[in-house]
Amino acid sequence: MAELKARTPCGDMLPLTHGAATVTELDLGHVTSVMGFGDDAAVSNALEAAHGVAFPKPNRSTGKDGDRCIWFGLNQALLIGPAPEERLKETAALVDQSDGWCAVSLSGAASADVLARMVPVDLRAGHFKRGHTVRTQLGHMMASITRTGVNSFMILVFRSMASTLVDELGTAMQAVASRRT
Repeated sequence: MAELKARTPCGDMLPLTHGAATVTELDLGHVTSVMGFGDDAAVSNALEAAHGVAFPKPNRSTGKDGDRCIWFGLNQALLIGPAPEERLKETAALVDQSDGWCAVSLSGAASADVLARMVPVDLRAGHFKRGHTVRTQLGHMMASITRTGVNSFMILVFRSMASTLVDELGTAMQAVASRRT
């Protein structure tokens, strides 16, 4: 009988560094889709009481590493980190998405320049501050990008796109690094 072993979405492809940018894989813990039943304040209050994070406004995130909630669309957010408490089911539909996503961190002084080659959104710090998030195209994939620090971004793509994400980020990182030398 074959022995199966769990693998992360990026397997052994990461970490990857070129110039002033580094990509590492993130272990997010639980990833849960949260869709309110209509009363945004009730969902936000329930999230705050259960996990210390509010339901985010459009294009924003709340919380920090470990317990984070990011906007994911109209009346939808992703709770990242903790398993959702049962009482959240009273105000929102909850769907476990933990195995469906690949999460990486792109960090370093060149990170915004790397993303500028791949994303049709201005992610420079003057426009896209810490805690801002966007659902957008990254290369030819749909992605969620959240600024987590001055020079760091959390990028989420479908798990099936992990290899493509790493390859395309690597190519963009090499191009930016070659322009800086």
